Amino acid sequence: MNSKPTLYTALSPALLHLYDLNHAIVVIIDVLRATSTIATALHNGARCVIPVDSVAKCIELGRQIDGITAGERDGMIAEGLEHGNSPFEYPREFIYNRTLVLTTTNGTKLLHMALDRGAGQIITGSFPNLSSVCDYLVAQNQPVVLGCAAWKDRINIEDMLFAGAVISRVRHQFSINCDSSQIAETVYNQAKDDLFSFMRDKEASHYHRLMGYGLEKDIRYCLTADGANVLPLYENGKLIVL
Repeated sequence: MNSKPTLYTALSPALLHLYDLNHAIVVIIDVLRATSTIATALHNGARCVIPVDSVAKCIELGRQIDGITAGERDGMIAEGLEHGNSPFEYPREFIYNRTLVLTTTNGTKLLHMALDRGAGQIITGSFPNLSSVCDYLVAQNQPVVLGCAAWKDRINIEDMLFAGAVISRVRHQFSINCDSSQIAETVYNQAKDDLFSFMRDKEASHYHRLMGYGLEKDIRYCLTADGANVLPLYENGKLIVL
């Protein structure tokens, strides 16, 4: 019998229902840019990040707790919110000891989907906290589902690349009988020497969307490993540093 825990990859929220989340650690992946921004805010001293699935909830909760209301729809700051989804908006001097209430097009919605499906545990992953995620998954020795936020249920390259990066580091500690995981690792191995150029050369859809907004700096940061190496864990409605 194989005593290693299983690892699966859901390349889109539309596929999440195919996986048993009840006893699994679910890694929410939204590289451009929600989970990169979450890691950055927490790394820079935010008290916590509260992910919500609508702009209205974000505004209401922000007023109730005097939090920073932030988020985006379709890559731009959502109407009625103070701040957007760029990691560069949350330096230490701004975010330290404050609460960030965040809503995004894909990432925070996927987190709430995982909650609704009974996820055993939820963490968030991005290249800025790649090592923390991998170290935690190995140490916990529990089943894992890598959940890619994608783009409105359409598979995207950057979330697949991060899933592949995780798999390439932890594969020997897990039982992986999952074609989507094999695909993710294969694509990552092709791209790993220069993720930004790979995204550009493959004309990745979200790359083009954010480049159109002049956000090359955000993209490069979000594709760079370990710039904000903390482990965001979802507990009691909040993402905190473990």
